[in-house]
Amino acid sequence: MIFRHWFTVGTLACVFLSSCGSKPKTWDYEYSRGKTAVIVNGKAVPPAGLPASVMRAISAGNRIAGLPYKYGGGHRSFEDTGYDCSGTVSYVLHGAGLLNSPGTSGSLRSYGKPGEGKYMTVYSRDGHTFIIVAGLRLDTGYNGERKGPRWSTKSRPIKGYLARHPPGL
Repeated sequence: MIFRHWFTVGTLACVFLSSCGSKPKTWDYEYSRGKTAVIVNGKAVPPAGLPASVMRAISAGNRIAGLPYKYGGGHRSFEDTGYDCSGTVSYVLHGAGLLNSPGTSGSLRSYGKPGEGKYMTVYSRDGHTFIIVAGLRLDTGYNGERKGPRWSTKSRPIKGYLARHPPGL
């Protein structure tokens, strides 16, 4: 009887404590000198010393930053006149040499390794995806906006998103 009581108390304590340590509900920009990029005139400017693939990812993001939102953009070919969310993420990963063919927000949920990366993280859920590169968020919109690929430091909710990252990055 005592065992059952302590087992029940222990189980309830584990459930309660595990709910306290839940995942963050937002992605927040945190500048760190020498580690995170900054935005200058809409383009990401990385610090020196990042891995080559991260520098290539930033260059790729800069090439499409400011282009219009285009549903399906970047899916038939990486090169397009506009990009949707998964086309944007696919373009950046391809530019970094980390993806061979465009993906969808659903397929990007299984990209790479689980969790946040040191330099790059893909956040994906059914219906939307965005990428963090060197601390900056490249996204096609927020709050229903569809402006096309833009770098941002604005916070964004990540509840319901899976975080994935390229191996080693």
